[in-house]
Amino acid sequence: MKLTILKETSPGETRVAATPESVKKLVGLGHTVTIESGAGTVAGFPDKAFSDEGATIAKTAATALKGADVLLKVRGPSAAEAAKYPEGLTVIALMNPFAMGDVTDALNAKKLNALAMEFTPRITRAQSMDALSSQSNLAGYRAMIEGAQIYGRAMPMMMTAAGTVAPAKVFVMGAGVAGLQAIATARRLGGVVTATDVRPAAKEQVASLGAKFIAVENDEFKEAETAGGYAKEMSDDYKKQQAELTAAHIAKQDIVITTALIPGRPAPVLVNEDMVKSMRPGSVIVDMAVAAGGNCPLSKPDEVVDVNGVKIAGFSNLPARLPADSSSLYAKNLLAFLPLITAEDGALNLDTDDEIVTAMLLTRGGETVNERLKS
Repeated sequence: MKLTILKETSPGETRVAATPESVKKLVGLGHTVTIESGAGTVAGFPDKAFSDEGATIAKTAATALKGADVLLKVRGPSAAEAAKYPEGLTVIALMNPFAMGDVTDALNAKKLNALAMEFTPRITRAQSMDALSSQSNLAGYRAMIEGAQIYGRAMPMMMTAAGTVAPAKVFVMGAGVAGLQAIATARRLGGVVTATDVRPAAKEQVASLGAKFIAVENDEFKEAETAGGYAKEMSDDYKKQQAELTAAHIAKQDIVITTALIPGRPAPVLVNEDMVKSMRPGSVIVDMAVAAGGNCPLSKPDEVVDVNGVKIAGFSNLPARLPADSSSLYAKNLLAFLPLITAEDGALNLDTDDEIVTAMLLTRGGETVNERLKS
């Protein structure tokens, strides 16, 4: 196959869909790799690093796409970009499938085959391909680092001759991949950490990292996880009980990190305006769900908002703040997936009943084929 990697065009996107390491392995498997000049520069991968591993460097995106079988991207294309792609091209990216809008029509108009890395099923065989997990892991780490920086005080307890500095109190809301990494990072930095989640399995995971678990543990809580491992949408009554439990707790916290996302739905509100106003001046909220509407209604994408001395940070693309590592993990996710759509002779093969490919395939030959988008 001829694989193409383009420079990302989304504002603020610093990642790239290949690294010199992944290019070396792809070339070793017999694929031809073409990379648009400058695609990896911001992530720390100059053109020469790619060409040294066997990639061809193209001066423009149009040149890079000539004869391509598969386009590997970090972010899905816009409708305008998709309209410029050669007919029949296969695009693999983080497509943001539930918010594609007119992109779907553009993909189908050019008979493009689109696969969404977000739809990688959470099964054992697909773990190495799970881009959401790899990127969320780094996002959780970076969220805690950003929160600590904005907080502006020491994280660990410090005992000095001049007196004792109390440790920072950190509350992580949502203990998925991102939340667990935020917890682990906060613990490494010396904070006193508590966490909450609606999924029963999270309680043990939180405790294993040395944090205290806080949640309303009723019958609804015991059934609050989907078969795929995601959190379910909770009832209004449960949300009310959980809000009452956490309101008093939040008032005592120095740093609150919110991570709650529900696929295909707006992010649930976890920290309302009254909770924000109850926090001490100098406290920090890092809203990791700001791109999906936010877990705090006062957060704004890519801004740090000050509300009565409480700083609310909304970072819409935290993995892009660690471009080298994020790109490396994402490239490995793609490297693990590609064999599933590669025939024995090395050609592209989408004619497969593999459950992973079926789950990820959005459009093919001018039609929307994914059941999750049809419903």
